[in-house]
Amino acid sequence: MSTDNFSISDIELAARLRTVALDAARQAAPILRDAFRHGVERENKTNAHDLVTAFDRQSEQIIGEHLLAAEPDSWVLGEEGGSTGNGSIQWIVDPIDGTSNFTHGVAFFCISIAAARDGVLLAAVVLDPIARLEFTADAQHAYLDGRIIAPSPRPAQSHANIMTDYPSAEALVTDGDLALETFGSWVSAFATVRRKVSAALALAHVAAGWCDATIGFDTKPWDVSAGALLVRRAGGRFQGFSYDGRDRPAHEAPCFMALGPGAEYPVLEASVQRILAARKVAWHAK
Repeated sequence: MSTDNFSISDIELAARLRTVALDAARQAAPILRDAFRHGVERENKTNAHDLVTAFDRQSEQIIGEHLLAAEPDSWVLGEEGGSTGNGSIQWIVDPIDGTSNFTHGVAFFCISIAAARDGVLLAAVVLDPIARLEFTADAQHAYLDGRIIAPSPRPAQSHANIMTDYPSAEALVTDGDLALETFGSWVSAFATVRRKVSAALALAHVAAGWCDATIGFDTKPWDVSAGALLVRRAGGRFQGFSYDGRDRPAHEAPCFMALGPGAEYPVLEASVQRILAARKVAWHAK
């Protein structure tokens, strides 16, 4: 099924899934809002840079139960709980994208929910509980608080602002000096480079026109799926990249680049190719 050739029934399904996902996110948002900056206890999931809280788990449970009840022919892929349910519709859920920000009192985190069928994204929600912003998308449009987001051309590279969490501590180990050289090239090429620690919310800001581009490596589907659809429906470009030889949908690839409408940023394109080339060599050497 092509993302550019939806049937009427596909369009209707996507609109309904968007509503279901938004309702689910709205149920979890007050819990996160109330807990924020109130001494949230955190645990290391894989390391000190990868955190989890009881609110991640609680939020995912609330969201998952609502999604499965509203759409019985579906299953949930959650960051914390793995796979639950069975059906033709896949929900891809990150209950708190930006847990590190959430636990440290930084107001840049979100709930991210995407719906897909046969690898094709149909609907998306990225809800910012602190700013109370609701970014959504269906088969036709991207929306901010229910209003259609109109494509807005982005500035030239030297006047653009980008968001990225690269290089992470893990990327410094993997990519070595190339990681720091790459980050330095971005600082020199763009007006600003911001590190926001939430890929989903960064993508939503690209869709809204508040950020011109974002790029990430070593991401998971729950980090980018909802944001990928937002960017595309807002007239931008989302690309996924792989270095392990696997053919997969863009939102399932481990690396991504997203650009606002009309954006052409050669330094980002070149950076992706250099990093992927180095990682492909390392991957094939294993």
